[in-house]
Amino acid sequence: MSPARRRDRSYDVVLFGATGFTGGLTADYLARHVPEGTRWAIAGRDVPRLEAVAARLADHTAGAGSVDVIRADSAEPDSLRSLAEASRVIASTVGPFMSHGQLLVAACARTGTDYLDITGEPEFVDRMWLAHHDTAARNGARLVHACGFDSVPHDLGVWFTLGQLPVDQPLSIAGYVRANASFSSGTYHSAVRAFGRARHSAEAARSRRAREVLPKDRRVGSLPLRPRRVPGSRRWAVPLPTIDPIIVRRSARALDRYGPDFRYGHFADVGALPLAAAGMAGAGGLLAAAQIPPLREALLKLGSSGAGPDEQRRSESWFRVRFVSTVAGDPGVSVLTEVSGGDPGYAETAKMLAESALSLAFDDDLPDLAGQLTPVQAMGYLLLARLQRAGMTFRTVPAQS
Repeated sequence: MSPARRRDRSYDVVLFGATGFTGGLTADYLARHVPEGTRWAIAGRDVPRLEAVAARLADHTAGAGSVDVIRADSAEPDSLRSLAEASRVIASTVGPFMSHGQLLVAACARTGTDYLDITGEPEFVDRMWLAHHDTAARNGARLVHACGFDSVPHDLGVWFTLGQLPVDQPLSIAGYVRANASFSSGTYHSAVRAFGRARHSAEAARSRRAREVLPKDRRVGSLPLRPRRVPGSRRWAVPLPTIDPIIVRRSARALDRYGPDFRYGHFADVGALPLAAAGMAGAGGLLAAAQIPPLREALLKLGSSGAGPDEQRRSESWFRVRFVSTVAGDPGVSVLTEVSGGDPGYAETAKMLAESALSLAFDDDLPDLAGQLTPVQAMGYLLLARLQRAGMTFRTVPAQS
């Protein structure tokens, strides 16, 4: 779609949630990187706090002009409708999204406004597809969830890997995630709430499967979900039950480039086998505790929403995802690729969300699609190139590395 569309609106890009920790980092990134002449704003319900953020950003915005402040509340549909009508692209960091995100998605779908967020909540994504995909498609809105560490490195990493593999062959790719980082309290809260809503999430997924049109001439599935050795090492990996493999497989169902038979598995590279066992036991315990309301509330109190690590800790953080691919029927064809970067939960998530917003607002030759889309569907190689220029690494790794 042409970036010239909806130029009559007041703002090219609006960031919703700039007073939160990740939102503040995203605002900082945008202030340093929006093109000259960009019409942009920060939005939320607390105007004095937004004005304080805008004042902090003033030193970074000399080339791009000042940032405006807009009052909008995630619980007030009229304010969100006005915000969407004034905007070409809205990027949101206001989670947990099941609690605070639904009305904004609805407003964007109805007004033809592009929407992005950093959710890692599968139930939220499924319910937004059920409620708003058709409306967004009719009105030309692109609804792109999971535009942070959930799930851009994984979705784009598999897309990058496909470029090294033969076309029209059955393919299997396994992603192995390693990180040294602190993750946001918002991510923690979202995970605990999602565990507590496992039954509701499964119900939303079933409803989506019943309505979604799947490819009839291609197969997309999962690799076996059990502990495994990381290829080429003595380390162990365990299945990582995040939204990331869901997003990857949705990209694969939507695009023919993934081939006639595609399998993806997503794993945490944890090291020694006892650590793998302990990790799986801990996840099972957290899942069980989250089903009991008093225990769930106690777990939520362990992390205060909006808090995050200091700049020193963020500067020492990193992530690496390696993708090991195989071609069915030809075991000699195997490619190892890697996506890596800095602090995944905060700095890199802010970068990924901001670059995604700028891509939707300004990149030429984006796919002519609308409705709920994955990052690969909506932006593909254009976003990958942006992130490479911004310092994230996408590379093919020699077999012995």
